[in-house]
Amino acid sequence: MADKNNLLLLLQNPTEPSFMPKGEAKAVFDIPPEYLINRYKDVGVQLFDRFGEEAAERIPVKQIALPDLKRILKLKRRDNFSLFIPAHRDISKQLIDIFMGMRDVDDLQSMAVYARDRVNPYLFNYALSVALLHRPDTQGLNLPSFMQSFPDKFIDTQVLNQAREEANIVPTGSRTPIEIPMDFTASNLEEEHRLAYFREDVGLNLHHWHWHLVYPFNGPREIVNKNRRGELFYYMHQQIIARYNLERLCNALKRTTRFTDWRDPIPEAYFPKLDSLVASRSYPPRVANQVLRDLNREQDQVKADVTRLEQWRDRIFNAIHTGVVQDESGNDIPLTEFEGIDILGNIIESSILSPNRPFYGDIHNFGHVFLSYIHDPDHRHLESDPIFYRWHAFIDDVFQQFKGTLPRYPVEQLSYDGVTVDSVTVQSQGTPNVFNTYWQQSDVDLSRGMDFQPRGSVFVRFTHLQHQPFTYNIMVNNSGAPRQGTCRIFMAPSTDERGNPWLLQDQRTMFIELDRFVVNLQSGQNTIMRRSDQSSVTIPFERTFRNLEANRPQQEGEALEQFNFCGCGWPHHLLIAKGTPEGKECDLFVMISNYDDDRVDQDTNVPCNDASSYCGIKDRLYPDRRSMGYPFDRLPRDGVSTLQQFLTPNMRVQNVTIKFNNRILRRPKQ
Repeated sequence: MADKNNLLLLLQNPTEPSFMPKGEAKAVFDIPPEYLINRYKDVGVQLFDRFGEEAAERIPVKQIALPDLKRILKLKRRDNFSLFIPAHRDISKQLIDIFMGMRDVDDLQSMAVYARDRVNPYLFNYALSVALLHRPDTQGLNLPSFMQSFPDKFIDTQVLNQAREEANIVPTGSRTPIEIPMDFTASNLEEEHRLAYFREDVGLNLHHWHWHLVYPFNGPREIVNKNRRGELFYYMHQQIIARYNLERLCNALKRTTRFTDWRDPIPEAYFPKLDSLVASRSYPPRVANQVLRDLNREQDQVKADVTRLEQWRDRIFNAIHTGVVQDESGNDIPLTEFEGIDILGNIIESSILSPNRPFYGDIHNFGHVFLSYIHDPDHRHLESDPIFYRWHAFIDDVFQQFKGTLPRYPVEQLSYDGVTVDSVTVQSQGTPNVFNTYWQQSDVDLSRGMDFQPRGSVFVRFTHLQHQPFTYNIMVNNSGAPRQGTCRIFMAPSTDERGNPWLLQDQRTMFIELDRFVVNLQSGQNTIMRRSDQSSVTIPFERTFRNLEANRPQQEGEALEQFNFCGCGWPHHLLIAKGTPEGKECDLFVMISNYDDDRVDQDTNVPCNDASSYCGIKDRLYPDRRSMGYPFDRLPRDGVSTLQQFLTPNMRVQNVTIKFNNRILRRPKQ
C-alpha cells in the first residue's frame, strides 16, 4: 500500500514534472509511461533514466482507470485561479470530488500524479489539500505552507531573482538569507502604507488560506456542511476587521471606511510588486479613483452587472429586516436568534449550503471579483488584481445589521451568580498591564517552491510584528460550591480615532478575542494564571514555517500525533496590535461565564484543538454553545451606553497599554 506521506511530495515544486526528484530524500515517482503528458512521451525513457539516477527513493505508481478531466483542463496551466470566480469554483469542486472518490491511498496517489502535470498548479494544490484534510485515510498529514509551495504569492520578483541566483551559484551550506525590505509595496509618503505590515503579513494571509481549506464553500456536501460554518465565516472575518481597525488606530488612521457607494470612485490606489511564477503575469496596479463597471470576461466565464450586486444586497437586507429567507421552493425559513447567523453566513458567502443561491446570489465572492477586475472589466489585458479590506467592512456591516435585530442579552444571560472577578493583571517584562511590541526578523525556506533550481535550502528573511510573552493573573471569588466556568478575554481600544470615549454600541465591534478556556473554580478565592502562548485563538509561528521532513517523528504513536497539528489559526505574532511608542490605551475585558450554558458534550482531546476560537475543532462541534463573539455580538441592553455600565460582577475591565519599541530583533534559532 502507498505511504500517505508521499502525497505531500506532490505539493512541492508545483510546476516541475512529477518524475523529477522531490523532498529531502530525492524521492522519484515511478510513473507509468501512459501518464506522461504529450510533450514528454517521446523522450520518456531518457527522462526516467536521467532523473532515476538521482533518486534516493523510488515510489511506485500503479495504473488505474482515469476519469475524464476535459472540463477541469479548460483552466490552462498558466492561468490565474480564484475561488471567487464561479467557473473556477465549479472545476475545483469536480477535482475535489475525484480525489475524494478514490478508493484508497494507492488510487489517490495514481490519480494525483496523473492530474498534477496537467491541471493548473494552484487548482491542483487547493483541491488535493482539501481532499487530504478530509479523507479518512489521509488524516494526520501536515500540509506544507502555501507560501513554501507558491512563494510568488508573497515575495516580490526582485527578491525571488536574488534567491534563484543564490541557489544556482552558492553551495547549500554557504547560502545566506535574502532580506525582504519592509517597504517593498510603497513608501511612507502613502499613509495607507503604515498598515502594510498587517495587510501583507505572511502568517495572516496563510491563516486565511488555510481557513478556507478547512471550510471550503464548494465541494462535496459532507466536506462543506460543518457545524456552524456560516457563523464561523462571519466571526472569523469580523475579527479580522476588528483587529485591522485597532491597527489603524495605532497608526493614527481612522477606522476603515465601508465600501458601500458602488457607483462612486475608489480613492485608494494600490501598486503590488508581485509576479506570478505559475501564471507568468504580474499583479496589476489599481490607480486612484477607479469605478466599478459591468463585467464581461469571456475567458473567465464572468458576465455580471453592478446592478445584480445591488439586487442581491437589497434582497439580503430585506430578509434581515423581515426575519425570514425563502428557499428555492418558496418556503419560509426564519432567521432565528441562534441559528439565523449561520444561515445568513452561508447566504452571504454563498456556500452550497445557501438555501436559495439563485435568489440571494453570490454577493461576497462577486464583490471581490468586481474589485479584482476593476482595472480590466472586459479582460483586454488578461490581468487580475488583489482584493482589499473595505469590502469586508461592508460584509461585516451586513452581519451587524442582523445582530442588531436580535434580543439584547439581559443581565441573567450575562451574570454568573456567586462568581466575582476581583482583579485582572497582565504581567510581561517590566511594568504590569503593559504589552510590549517590536519588530522581529524571521527566516523562511522557499526551496519547495523554487522550481527548476538546484536543491537545498533557499532562505528569505522578512520583518514582522512581535510581542513579548505575557501572563494573565485573574483573581476570582466563588461564593458557592466548586464549579466550572468559561474564561473569556477580549481587548478593544479605550477611545475612538478622535480620542473620545466610546459608546458601547460602537466599541463592541472593536473587541478582539484574545483567549477562551474552561476554568475549575474552588469555593472561595481562586487565582487563574494563563500564558499568552496558550491562547485559543493562535498557533505558533514555528507551526507554519518549520521543516516538515526534518522534524517528523518516524514512528506512529503519541509523538506523531503531537506533530500532526493543523495550520488553521491566527498567527501568534499578531495576537497583540502594534501599539504606539507612547503607549496605546486599551480596555482588557475578562468574563467568567456559566459553563452549564456554554458546555458542548464531546471529546475535544484531539490534535488541532488549540486554535478553536476562529477555526473550531476538526471533526467536532464548535466547542462553545454561546454565539460566537459573546457577550459583544449583540447591542447592549436598554439603559447601557458604556462598557462600565455593561459589567456584571463576573466581569472585569482593566486599563492596559500597548507600547511599541521600534527595534528589530532576530528570531532565536529553534
